[in-house]
Amino acid sequence: MKQKWMLNSMLIVILVVLIGIGAFSASISSYYYKSIQASLETKAKTATDFFANYITKTYAEYYQSAYKYTELFNERDRLELQFINASGRIEVSSYGLAAGTSPGTPDIANAVRLKKVSSWIGENPSTGERIIAVSSPMVYSNGQVVGVIRYVSSLRLVDRQVTVNVLIASGLGLLIVLLTFLINLIFIRSILAPVREVTVMTRHIADGGYGGQIENKYSDEIGEMVDSINEMSMQISRSEKMKAEFISSVSHELRTPLTAITGWGETLMYDEGLSEDSRRGLEIILKEARRLTNMVEELLDFTRIEDGRFTVNIEKMDVEAELEEAILAYGELLKQDGIELEYVRPTDKIPIIPGDPERLKQVFLNILDNAAKHGGSGKRIVVSIGTVKNFNDTGKDYVRIRIRDFGPGIPPDELPHVKYKFYKGSSKARGSGIGLAVCDEIVRLHGGTLNIDNAADAGVVVTIMLPAGGA
Repeated sequence: MKQKWMLNSMLIVILVVLIGIGAFSASISSYYYKSIQASLETKAKTATDFFANYITKTYAEYYQSAYKYTELFNERDRLELQFINASGRIEVSSYGLAAGTSPGTPDIANAVRLKKVSSWIGENPSTGERIIAVSSPMVYSNGQVVGVIRYVSSLRLVDRQVTVNVLIASGLGLLIVLLTFLINLIFIRSILAPVREVTVMTRHIADGGYGGQIENKYSDEIGEMVDSINEMSMQISRSEKMKAEFISSVSHELRTPLTAITGWGETLMYDEGLSEDSRRGLEIILKEARRLTNMVEELLDFTRIEDGRFTVNIEKMDVEAELEEAILAYGELLKQDGIELEYVRPTDKIPIIPGDPERLKQVFLNILDNAAKHGGSGKRIVVSIGTVKNFNDTGKDYVRIRIRDFGPGIPPDELPHVKYKFYKGSSKARGSGIGLAVCDEIVRLHGGTLNIDNAADAGVVVTIMLPAGGA
C-alpha cells in the first residue's frame, strides 16, 4: 500500500514538476531571446529608415555614410554593427572586420530576397559563439536593395541568464518534489500505523484469538472500522464459546448411552445362543458404537484445546513399542477391509523419548485410521520409524515416524488446510474433521512437528518428528 501510494502520487508530482520546469524554461528562453530580437529589429529598422530618408541614393554616398555612422556608433561594447552589400559581403564593421568577408548566415540572404527585416539565432560560423543577428535591407525608391544593415550580439550573457533561471526553477521543482515526498510519507504513515494495528489484530483473530480488542484512538473512518472489528471479534468469541459449550455438553451426554451400548453389546457377544445374523448385526453395533465413542473423545479433546485445558503427561517412554502396539491393534481391523499394513522395522536403535504414551498412541491410531479411510483404495499402508541426527541443524536428535498410504492423495489446493479444525475438503469419508487438528496439537505439545504431504508417485505421507531430548 505504501509503495503503491508513494509511486502513484510521486509520479504525478514529478510529471507535473517536469512539465512546469519545461514550460518555464521554454517561456523564459522565449522571453529573453524575443526581447533582444525585438530590440535589435527596432534598431535595424530605425537605421534603415534614417538612411532611406536622408542619404543620397548613390553607392559612393552610401558607403561614406555607412563609414561615418559606424565610426559614431556608441554601442560597440555590446553590439556589432555591420554594413553589408547586396552580394552579402561586409563593407564596414564596427569591430573592424576585413571588408569583403561574408558572414554566411541566412538572415542576410533573407533580408535581400524578401526586402524586410530578418533575424537568425545560431553559432557564428567563424568563431562558434552563439549569436543573434538581425539584418534590415536598405531599399531605393525603385525597389532595388543597395545593402543591408546588420546588428550582431553575443548570446553568452543571455544564455547564462536563461541557464540560471532554469537552474533556479529546477531547484524549486526539486524542493517541491521533496516536500511532497515528506508530506506523503507523513500522511501514509498516519494511515499505515492504524492499518498495521488492525492487521495484527485480524491475524490474531484468524489464528483463534477471538475476543481480542483494538484500542480505538481514531475518530475518522478508521475508527469506525476498528469499532466494527472489535464488535466482530466479540461476536465470534461469543459464538465460539457457545459452540464449545454445546459440543462439550453434547459429548458428555453421548458418553453415557454409548458406554451402555458398548458394554451390553460386548456382554451379548458371549451369548452362545445368538444366530449368525444376530451376531453379525451385534458386531456392526459395537463397531459403530466404538466409532461414535472415538468421535466423542475427539470432540472433548477439541473443547479442551479451545479453552486451554488440553495437556499431556510427559514421562520417559518407548515410542517404538507404542507404535508397534498401535500397528498390532489396528492391523487386524485393516485386514478385514483387505488393506495390507506393512511395518518397516528400524535399522538403528530407537532411543527412549519424553512423551505421553496414551496421547501418542492416539496420534498413531488416528493417522492410521485416516490412511485407511482416505487412502484405503490403494490397499496398502507402510509404517516406518527411525532416528534423525542433528535434525535441521538444531543439534538435537529426533525420532521420525512415517505413515504412508497409496490412495489418490490430497488435492494440492486442500493440502495446506488439512490440519485445520473441522476441515474435510472434498473427502466423502465419514468423520468430524478435527482428528488431525488434535494430533497436531499433541505433537506440538511434545515439541515436535506433524507434516502431511503427497507422495511422489501416489498416496499421502504423514511425517511425525519427536525430539529425543527434553520436550
